[in-house]
Amino acid sequence: MASILIVDDEPDIRAVIRFALEGADFRCLEAGHADEARRLLAAEDPDLMLLDWMLPGRSGLELAQQLKQNPKTRALPIIMVSARGEEEDRIKGLDTGADDYIAKPFSPRELVARVNAVLRRTRPDDAADAVEVDGLHLDHISRRVSVGGQPVEVAPTEYRLLHFFMTHTERAFSRSQLLDQVWGDQVYVEERTVDVHVRRLRKALEASNHDRLLQTVRGVGYRFSAKP
Repeated sequence: MASILIVDDEPDIRAVIRFALEGADFRCLEAGHADEARRLLAAEDPDLMLLDWMLPGRSGLELAQQLKQNPKTRALPIIMVSARGEEEDRIKGLDTGADDYIAKPFSPRELVARVNAVLRRTRPDDAADAVEVDGLHLDHISRRVSVGGQPVEVAPTEYRLLHFFMTHTERAFSRSQLLDQVWGDQVYVEERTVDVHVRRLRKALEASNHDRLLQTVRGVGYRFSAKP
């Protein structure tokens, strides 16, 4: 049974979310503010966090940034939940490291669908291949990325994107094709989400100069290539 940490300062909202998730056989943990969430994370190991943006004291945006900067919690999938539904707010939430963004009010069924989709994307699958491109090594068994034996820290969604690119080199893919291949049946994700995660993946590869492999194809999308 997967466990979900619900972080929201409104008890009624937490109750609605908990009812929907428990009906889908999830175990729920609850926190009303950022500090309480951090205490729970120190004692528990949830599979995913549903995080409200507007929290008392430290905002959900700040908490997400801190968790993604901490090696112990950076792999925790986060779905940002907020009444701020404008495009720029969604992009800002994704830029902090969130794996998805849900605007309030939301459908409980949609919420459960998104939780399931993010968990599918971030959990290991059965593929057990290792691949290397221009010194960048990806071991799909251990889900590790390295260069010359030195680890490269890559968040879960960026890992899936990198795995797809490294196993499909020299081909240009549109954003919609990448959504189909990497995000699967997560139909709620917008095409601009691809740009956000490509930008984060490039940043992760920048130190070893492998960000150059992830090339923008004007008018199409992206390709992964060792050729200039």
